[in-house]
Amino acid sequence: MLKLEGVDTYYGPSQVLHHVSVDVNQGEIVCLLGANAAGKTTTMKTIFGLVKTRAGTVTYEGERIDQTSTDRIISRGLVLVPEARRVFSRMSVRENLEMGAYMLTDRAAINEGMEQVFTLFPRLKEREKQLAGTMSGGEQQMLAMGRALMARPRLICMDEPSMGLSPILVETVFSTIQEIRKQGVTVFLVEQNAFMALNVADRGYVLQQGRIVLSDTARNLLTNDLVRRAYLGG
Repeated sequence: MLKLEGVDTYYGPSQVLHHVSVDVNQGEIVCLLGANAAGKTTTMKTIFGLVKTRAGTVTYEGERIDQTSTDRIISRGLVLVPEARRVFSRMSVRENLEMGAYMLTDRAAINEGMEQVFTLFPRLKEREKQLAGTMSGGEQQMLAMGRALMARPRLICMDEPSMGLSPILVETVFSTIQEIRKQGVTVFLVEQNAFMALNVADRGYVLQQGRIVLSDTARNLLTNDLVRRAYLGG
């Protein structure tokens, strides 16, 4: 579904991604692991056209999108749950969810999506009229994920969904990611919590200083010496 091939990305004169290649197949959960400043968020920004490539290509469902506007990318079913959640703090839960569906015109489909989100996240239903900025970090993460699902994505990209959450909430988030996949949505996951990410993923990549240094099945990466030393404390 998603393919980055030989991607170089810069901020001004500084190169951040060096010939990055990643594949995400339909129905998979694929994770991209890396420490702070490894280039994970830049990879996400490059996929969504927020940063343009200097070399290489990004394709989605067989068509290049590296020169496509962000809104057109989203309209094709590729959606982002951004780092640090980025909810609209002065809007209610329902209003945030409706913003996720802003490109849809079918009111019945929007209502159906809302019910599906409330089924997946009952806490959001309980707080439907609450301002998003008054919610806990875990609740805001649920809202960010629910807002993305309102766009009816075929592939959802998540940038550090466990950031700043308690261990119990981290488990909840990753359980939800598995449930999202069961509903037919492919997942590309950028994450520092290597243990949790590899336990839900099918395959993974390791990014260091803007370069892919490892790619393998999640099971093999869990036992890889480099991964264990760098990310699993082993």
